[in-house]
Amino acid sequence: MNHIILFWCLLITIIAYPQNEERFAEMRKDMVNKQIIANGIRNPQTIKAMLKVPRHLFVSKEYLKRAYDDSPLPIGYNQTISQPFIVAYMTELTRPSRGKKALEIGTGSGYQAAILAEIVDTVYTIEIIPELAKEASDRLLRLGYKNIIVKTGDGYAGWKEHAPFDIIIVTAAGDHIPQPLLDQLAENGRLIMPVGPQWSAQQLILAVKKKGKIEQTKLAMVRFVPLLRSQ
Repeated sequence: MNHIILFWCLLITIIAYPQNEERFAEMRKDMVNKQIIANGIRNPQTIKAMLKVPRHLFVSKEYLKRAYDDSPLPIGYNQTISQPFIVAYMTELTRPSRGKKALEIGTGSGYQAAILAEIVDTVYTIEIIPELAKEASDRLLRLGYKNIIVKTGDGYAGWKEHAPFDIIIVTAAGDHIPQPLLDQLAENGRLIMPVGPQWSAQQLILAVKKKGKIEQTKLAMVRFVPLLRSQ
């Protein structure tokens, strides 16, 4: 009897799977139209990446129904997966394209890294929480991302061995942009990071390196989790 019940459960799962994926694809399309394009994102490659990457596979099961909501969601360890619009906004501002190399500080669930990996050649991403780094690495490998390299460590120092980077995205807030990250930014490279007090509103800053000098532009007000440091 148990074998019969198990058989029918597996059969129902197999039949329902394509329907679930189709439903999530529709939800993703709706998210892009209403949250991304409607709010001013125009970069075709960013839009294409947001349409392709299955955000529901980057959230925990209890938040599955909210995977395409216009809001951040908890992923454990006091961390979050960012609001879809913010992911698209930060991605677009870095002007991603083929031939570029990106560094992400704060891997989290791996969602931002996956969006970048759909566009640029290689993404190096650093996560300070070992459990999240392992979960993200496993997830990204399962999804077939061979151009994403995950490292467990303190992102404040960047990843000097693979510098310079054309793109640097910091997905956690600090009271300043770390100098090592500015040093590792390539000529004409673009770095984006939320700067401001912990657990409060922060200013999204875009830093561009031109002739060795850094030009900074203040953008939208945002709210990110703090940039954690090693003890």
